[in-house]
Amino acid sequence: MMWKNRIQRSMQREGRKMPKLLEMKKSIDEGMKVLLEFLLEKDKVRGIISLKKINGNKGISYSLMTSPEELRDALPLFPLMPANAGKLLSHITLRGALTEPLAVVLKPCELRAFIELVKMEQGSLDNSLFISQTCPGVYPLDTSINGDLEKLVSQYRDESLSAEIIPAIRNACKSCLHFIPQNADIVVSLIGEEKAHEKFKIFLNSEKGEKFTAGLEGEIGEAELETEKIILFKDKREKEKKKLFEEIGGEIQGVEGIIKLFGKCIGCHGCSSVCPICYCNLCFFDSQRNESEPSALDHDLDRKGGLRIPPNTIFYHLGRLSHVSASCIGCGMCEDVCPVNIPLSAIFSKVGESIQKTFDYEPGWDIEEAVPFVTYREDEFKEIGE
Repeated sequence: MMWKNRIQRSMQREGRKMPKLLEMKKSIDEGMKVLLEFLLEKDKVRGIISLKKINGNKGISYSLMTSPEELRDALPLFPLMPANAGKLLSHITLRGALTEPLAVVLKPCELRAFIELVKMEQGSLDNSLFISQTCPGVYPLDTSINGDLEKLVSQYRDESLSAEIIPAIRNACKSCLHFIPQNADIVVSLIGEEKAHEKFKIFLNSEKGEKFTAGLEGEIGEAELETEKIILFKDKREKEKKKLFEEIGGEIQGVEGIIKLFGKCIGCHGCSSVCPICYCNLCFFDSQRNESEPSALDHDLDRKGGLRIPPNTIFYHLGRLSHVSASCIGCGMCEDVCPVNIPLSAIFSKVGESIQKTFDYEPGWDIEEAVPFVTYREDEFKEIGE
């Protein structure tokens, strides 16, 4: 597979074997603050999009900040995803590219989602400086609502720096193998960095990343991003993914399994509302065309003797699977908002992986690789005609 991402292209151009590394003698939180303030104070960017405390510290939301004073409430590495930032970026760049540079601090799966949306002409990468991290995962939204999150943050940081899987994070995160952001301009090294209390390490993965950090304090060198600890961490994630897929694989087999899994759906369509890959202005399942004609209801009543209301909930999920599975980046937003706890992320990740392997496609990896469902190759699926 001839995938090339931003890191590989940058290293190839410069004839380097390892990414550039900037080290600062500060804790990871202090270093992050220095980096973001530097970008604003030196007029490198017009503003910064990051998680931030809002409503008197009672809530957390993505926000656009344009002054160092506003950065006091920023939480760039906070383990929560109130919305997928890729979807938010699509909203603000759909009608045109940013006119001035913005730095965007986001998780690896959020960046992958945005790249998929850009491929589908739902946004623009221009004038964005992407800052991401080796990602330990995020907690379910429930932990923020019920007040448990504050108690978990300290444990989260300790386990991240020890390269351990954090028990209470989203299932989608526990089994995620894409925790290293491949297309970010700047990557904050977090997982396995046991000296993060005294050393801040960022990898500069693109010419843009190097240009925007020129003049920032710290020492420049080269280093491997995928250390032995990262490789061991990936092995642990592989085991979690295998366990999760085995569990869901047994449940999703056959029509009866699908009915059992999706039969709990109450038809709120919250999963599609938060999904970064669901981008249609008017979803068929929310349109009047999806409403039943009286004759169709009569036919179903004659045939079945009764109907479940709301109808077509299973058809809705199968439709979503067919629409988004090739580009599903496994962020887990769908499962996080499901009011009846359908394991949507596990289902979509398992089905998505199968579809993506079929097309030899990795969503969010290469901006130049077309989404499979919008391209056609004569040499595809020859085996079907045999």
